[in-house]
Amino acid sequence: MIKFLFDSDTWQEIYGSIRKNKLRTAITIIGVMWGIFLLVVLLGAARGFENNFNRLFGNFATNSVFVWAQQTSQPFKGFQEGRSITLKMADLYAIRREIKGLEFVVPRHRGQALAVNDFKTGTFGVFGDYPELDKVEKKDLVYGRFINNNDIKERKKVCVIEEEIYKQLFDKDVNPIGEYIKINDINFEVVGMYKISSVRMGGPQGNIHIPFTTFQQVYNRGDSIGWFMITGTPDSDIKQIEADVKLLLRNLHKVHPQDERAFGSFNLGEAFDKFMGFLLGMQFLTWFVGIATLIAGVFAIGNILLITVKERTKEIGIRRAIGATPWEVKRQIILESVFLTSIAGALGIIFGGFILMLLDYFAGRGDEPTLTNPTVNIPVVIIAAITLVVLGTLIGLIPAHTAVSVKPIDALREE
Repeated sequence: MIKFLFDSDTWQEIYGSIRKNKLRTAITIIGVMWGIFLLVVLLGAARGFENNFNRLFGNFATNSVFVWAQQTSQPFKGFQEGRSITLKMADLYAIRREIKGLEFVVPRHRGQALAVNDFKTGTFGVFGDYPELDKVEKKDLVYGRFINNNDIKERKKVCVIEEEIYKQLFDKDVNPIGEYIKINDINFEVVGMYKISSVRMGGPQGNIHIPFTTFQQVYNRGDSIGWFMITGTPDSDIKQIEADVKLLLRNLHKVHPQDERAFGSFNLGEAFDKFMGFLLGMQFLTWFVGIATLIAGVFAIGNILLITVKERTKEIGIRRAIGATPWEVKRQIILESVFLTSIAGALGIIFGGFILMLLDYFAGRGDEPTLTNPTVNIPVVIIAAITLVVLGTLIGLIPAHTAVSVKPIDALREE
């Protein structure tokens, strides 16, 4: 068999057959190529969407929900519609005490401030945070540390800055740890710097994190809370936790039980499940469309070879008459089928990879890319290529069987 593969006469016959039917062969190859091309591009695009989602939310605990206060939409117990609600530290303790299945309940505050270091300035988002934030929204620290419990207890004037702020306020290669920056004319010591790798809540200019208690004192927020970031245990239902938390807050703040506007929320766990379901559906559709197109293209190759066999009936009869065995005729046609499908598959993979490179260049660059590193795993490409070769072999059996089913004497009479 190996000797047959390297036989020059075999490949001359294949080349001669393809040359006689150039247009027909080219159209058939394009049909098969289109199938694997779609498979590579759509799978790569799905991976790009997934990578981009992980880039945005990868540092968040996915089983999380954000809850904040708004205004009431219904009157209740003597309170009129449109009353503003303010979350309090008492709400935090009640949630931790009453709601089951919680892992972390992290209160947060947010504001904006002018930060100054010597003659360099910038306006950034300022967050009041607890150390637990680093567990539910992991920070990729380059220098130093995140806020700790001692900072909270002593209301220390320390801060953790984002890399973008470091670039704007410090010279290159300067270690910022121990340096002081002014935030709204108050000196804060830099104790940490991290790379941005998730969603920015402070705007495009970067974020500064200070102890929650320091934020309350500096911004005169009393015992108020901006919003909660709540994380459930791995086996808990985050949608049920969201409903239970909002129901408890309605009771605590005397809000109508059916008032859906008083407390806003964003369920990251639910959004994550929906997105993963979308990706799963997209991948299933991609495989279905790609394989269906591949099969259609491979059948087209089978039809082409059937026509070729019909045109070469007399030639095949002569070969049989001078001693060619049925297996020699069969393997000639099967090899031609495998050759055509392999060429089509290789072209489809190459063009698909080229399109993914273009997608990465045009949609994967900038501050807010649509796709991030759209690629296809090598094992997937190998499996698709092997599947294509197997299908090419199987479909080649049909015209091969047709070729040897005709008796040599009948083939020689064929006009």
